[in-house]
Amino acid sequence: MIKSMKDQGLSISEISRRLGISRTTVRKYLRSGKLPQYQRIPAESMIKSYIPLMREMIDVHNLSAVRIYEELKKKGFQGSYSLVKQYSRPMRNDRKIMAVYRYETDPGKQSQVDFREFGYIDIDGKRRKLYAFSMILGYSRVRYAEFTTDISTRNVIRMHLNAFHLFGGYRDTILYDNMKQIVLERKLKASESRFNGEFMSFSQYYGIIVRLCYPYRAQTKGKIENTIKYLRYNFWPGRSFESIPDINVQCQEWLLKVNSHIHGTTHEIPHERLKNEHLNPMDSVQDYSIRIEKIRKISRDCYVSYKGNRYSVPWIYAGRAARITESSTLKIQIDSLIVAEHDILPGSGRISRRK
Repeated sequence: MIKSMKDQGLSISEISRRLGISRTTVRKYLRSGKLPQYQRIPAESMIKSYIPLMREMIDVHNLSAVRIYEELKKKGFQGSYSLVKQYSRPMRNDRKIMAVYRYETDPGKQSQVDFREFGYIDIDGKRRKLYAFSMILGYSRVRYAEFTTDISTRNVIRMHLNAFHLFGGYRDTILYDNMKQIVLERKLKASESRFNGEFMSFSQYYGIIVRLCYPYRAQTKGKIENTIKYLRYNFWPGRSFESIPDINVQCQEWLLKVNSHIHGTTHEIPHERLKNEHLNPMDSVQDYSIRIEKIRKISRDCYVSYKGNRYSVPWIYAGRAARITESSTLKIQIDSLIVAEHDILPGSGRISRRK
């Protein structure tokens, strides 16, 4: 076709434009005078070396063809998705179904934690993602849950402390999914993973052993998976909420009920089994400090600005420099005297006034 167009008097640029190929390609074939030769790689040869890995992905993790294709591409696979789908189908049909042993935790040995998205919430006209943090004691099945839009490591630590206080203590070991607040880079061997330093300081303070569940094996943390599912389908539907604090007030009321009812697996009441947990008591060590301290100047109209909100201060301190401490509340301190204390406001553009 290239030679025919050239014989018709078309320029190289015009041939290039009409055929949608580069001028270099046009010149190359005009000079060679030969048809291009292509070598087709048989599909079987292309995928043969990847079959053992595909078998492992299906037998161990039961990954979909899409996920298998994505993983193979990372390892240099040049074939198509349809090829992966074609070869994975018979593997899935004869996949060995692995029996799952229900692991029952001894008292005081392990709890499990997870974080899940629960849609969106509007705060001051801004759409924010809503998350649910949840923890369960493995032996007694006592549950804790809290909703938030703040998934910072510091806030995750705060919610751990809230759970510890609700339980009346904490476990020696906590099992986690691969949350970035816990592990920054997950390796196949947990010991080779890179952990979040801020969270590890917290866990070491209490002597807690951090365990990571095996990737793609949700059943290794089945207790917390079921807790999240129960939260999503038993607590969440059919309720109306005015704010995040209102969500959490209703959630605590719900938790009080479910922790007082007979559990479907143990056939006992979680609060009754809690007596045998032998938790490490919270009063054996001072609460881990997660305070944030900043210096702010009090405005002439007697307010301190912090994270987009304004907090009132007695008028006699107008113009003074103050130390702002954020923990469970916001404390405003002049020298050694706390002159105001406020609940921390969500969102921005709000004002908290104290008489």
